[in-house]
Amino acid sequence: MLYLHANLASADTLEAPKASSWRSAYDTSPRSEVDRVYDDIFDAVMDRRLLPGAKLTEATLCKIFSCSRNIVRMALSQLAHDKIVVIEPNRGAFVWQPNAKDTRDVFEMRRAMECMTIDMLVALPNIQTRLVPLYDMVARERKAFECGDRISWIRLSNAFHVELAHLLGNAVLIEMLHSLCARTTLIIAYYDTPGQSTCSYLEHQDILDRIAQGDAAGAKAAMHHHLEDCEHRMNDPEKGPVDPWLAISIKR
Repeated sequence: MLYLHANLASADTLEAPKASSWRSAYDTSPRSEVDRVYDDIFDAVMDRRLLPGAKLTEATLCKIFSCSRNIVRMALSQLAHDKIVVIEPNRGAFVWQPNAKDTRDVFEMRRAMECMTIDMLVALPNIQTRLVPLYDMVARERKAFECGDRISWIRLSNAFHVELAHLLGNAVLIEMLHSLCARTTLIIAYYDTPGQSTCSYLEHQDILDRIAQGDAAGAKAAMHHHLEDCEHRMNDPEKGPVDPWLAISIKR
């Protein structure tokens, strides 16, 4: 628990946005109790504190969030709609576990959409100025990696791709990439062997440099390699027991 508290505190210091904050880009309605439960579970999954296959028991969630069973059910239903949770009849809710086809499909769409995003970005005026916040994000990503701040690193690495879409101001594109990045995070959490993740900030820096230079072909090639390399690193994990309740009951 102390380790998680330390990571969450340093994430705030490094201005690493919680994954749930991406939703505000296309959902500006007032936040409800259902949203609160959804966001906390979603963030625990995206931070890899709550792993694929973890069972989410309604009674325990009600106790953790001090809310009604109806609120929990609505939040789990929304998470299931967004492919973060799977609800199985007579068994309950579980964090989504990908199969080989899921992995291929998600990465195929990531490559297609992110290369399209690059084409649109290169066509923008003053693109070098627009990229300044992204360069700052990559610098924070590097700092998090070098400091061993795992949660900040994960958050910033994921946010980089969504923030590229933010530069275009297209809410539909942001929503679609948000969904794909979330599912990618679960795929990596399910397959990746601890310690094998590459220093993604180096690849992010290269992608930004090529966009800034107006080199659409080079930027797309770098993005394609970045995502393809990530896909190829997927390996079957050694399964172990998962205790999700400690992960999401921490006061933030």
